[in-house]
Amino acid sequence: MSSGPAVPTPFSSENPSADTSPVDLSDGTVVMTAADISRALTRIAHEIVERNKGTHDVVLLGIPTRGVPLADRLAERLAAIDAPGTDAPREPRDVVGELDVTMYRDDLHRHPTRTIGATRLPASGIDGKVVVLVDDVLFSGRTIRAALDAISDLGRPRAVQLAALVDRGHRELPIRPDFVGKNLPTSTSERVSVRLAEVDGDGPAGATDAVVIRAARTEGDA
Repeated sequence: MSSGPAVPTPFSSENPSADTSPVDLSDGTVVMTAADISRALTRIAHEIVERNKGTHDVVLLGIPTRGVPLADRLAERLAAIDAPGTDAPREPRDVVGELDVTMYRDDLHRHPTRTIGATRLPASGIDGKVVVLVDDVLFSGRTIRAALDAISDLGRPRAVQLAALVDRGHRELPIRPDFVGKNLPTSTSERVSVRLAEVDGDGPAGATDAVVIRAARTEGDA
């Protein structure tokens, strides 16, 4: 047991160079605007429907922090796409959940004070379902490995698929996404920041969605 309270260490993706603080849109290059993100999510939703021949057995698990609102947005799009062919549209709570992977990460020995978040499964569960993991930035693959370990402790889905808003490359494990909003070539020293209104709406740049790429800070930076 820890002798003191855990120090919160927020993270929104597996990307160790991701910036989880509110994004200053003037600091860096915007590579996806709000409109780009919206179009990417709509395309991913259509690809999910096509891949799975509908959405009847599909559930979404968002990886905190920003994977959760992305999963919510995808659920809305899936409902709109598949609504004409369904007798009774499923409620969001039946489709969307969130998956905290903190205790399954392989870097806890480096960051032992990570705050444990919440895991909330869809009301319909995950057994026999097609589980689509949703994250904002895919980088090394280590968070997704942790997510797969977490899922194995929670149930036995029929299949697990991965949707990422941004794939920045530099994989360290043999993991690849099934659905990608944008492939973004980066150097390992660059930082990719995803800003979403649900998480960052109170920040200095308002509620604008964006993906920003920035050079890594040097020691002299604030």
